[in-house]
Amino acid sequence: MAEPDAGPESNKSNALDVLAYQPNAVVSRELVRSTGGTVTLFAFDQGEGLSEHTAPFDALVLVLEGSARITIGGTPHRLGKDDFILMPAHVPHALHAPERFKMMLTMIREKAG
Repeated sequence: MAEPDAGPESNKSNALDVLAYQPNAVVSRELVRSTGGTVTLFAFDQGEGLSEHTAPFDALVLVLEGSARITIGGTPHRLGKDDFILMPAHVPHALHAPERFKMMLTMIREKAG
């Protein structure tokens, strides 16, 4: 049975192929932006990171490739491929790449109910 046509706004892509690593850099590409939130892919070269900061919204990180060290509220977490973690709004967090890694960040601007 053929798959139904999802329409002109649907595009199938492989998350790992959408964004390439850049030497000594963190690169990102926003995939979705709406009033409810955003979905952004990131590629971190080894040794790169994001310094401690806060965000006004909850954010869910899903590691797609490699491994990451994510510190949330002073507690370090080591995440590997297919691991995910919630970074709560207003809680300081930082990310570090002990090796190259790619992640998907879903920022949740609105909560259900």
